[in-house]
Amino acid sequence: MIPIKPNSLRMYLLWHGWIGVIIMVASQMLLYMGNRFVANWLTPIMWTGYIIAVDGLVYRLRGESWLTTRRREFPLLVLLSVGVWLIFEVYNFHLQNWLYHGVPTNPLARDIAYFWSFSTIMPGVFETANLVETLLSRRNGAENKYQANAFIGPSWAWFITGIALITIPLALPIYVATHLFGFVWIGFFLLLDPINEKLGAPSLRIQLRIGNRIPVIALLISGMICGFVWETWNYQAYLADGGHWVYTIPEVLHIFGWHFGKMPVLGLLGFPIFALELFSFYHLIFEMVGGKRVFK
Repeated sequence: MIPIKPNSLRMYLLWHGWIGVIIMVASQMLLYMGNRFVANWLTPIMWTGYIIAVDGLVYRLRGESWLTTRRREFPLLVLLSVGVWLIFEVYNFHLQNWLYHGVPTNPLARDIAYFWSFSTIMPGVFETANLVETLLSRRNGAENKYQANAFIGPSWAWFITGIALITIPLALPIYVATHLFGFVWIGFFLLLDPINEKLGAPSLRIQLRIGNRIPVIALLISGMICGFVWETWNYQAYLADGGHWVYTIPEVLHIFGWHFGKMPVLGLLGFPIFALELFSFYHLIFEMVGGKRVFK
């Protein structure tokens, strides 16, 4: 049960989601009017509004959310979002799968743009997953109707496969490694989730074993939704000649020339798995920094 808040704070909790909606609507209007600042900073602005809006909706549906009942933990989520994405940026030095265009030339402004953009990745995915999970749980009724003892394979097999998948691309020449970015997206999830299981941290393997598929499905759906949203706003920024990214992935993925925004359609399949590994990354690091003791 959420305790009664002072009137001003309670009104904020009830209506803060609308702040996010206003940010997104105003940004779209300014973009349409040709505002250069919005064009250059569209992705982080829109994601900030989206996160606030979805958080407000989640709070109204379940009485808790990241920005209301987990406020102390949210800064950690933001910092880990940046840190984890930088791991993939390091991989991209070798895989060479994407490039950024239209970023500020001033070093300080450029770094702020990168930090702001990267800081919205985990919050966006997790807020969306919370919303999807809430809706799925309501539709499916009681969450304890599981079919336990599902076979998911031994944890050591996941772990070894994960190590192989994140290592092989780095050991190969660039012209080969550039085709293997899918290994990295899958590999980190297979590597980290068994570790979380052993540590007693939240683990999707555990949820699957007891038959609770909702968290996994929610993350997969969240990843796909966020993928479409990322590519939509990135394409808008591209059309407005603002800050955006382009993909340099192999031609084999350009099936029939089908794209969604700047992303080949098959490339969208990476976003659901990306959501799973973000979950594993976050809960592993949360456990390592003593998050249960610090934030609970």
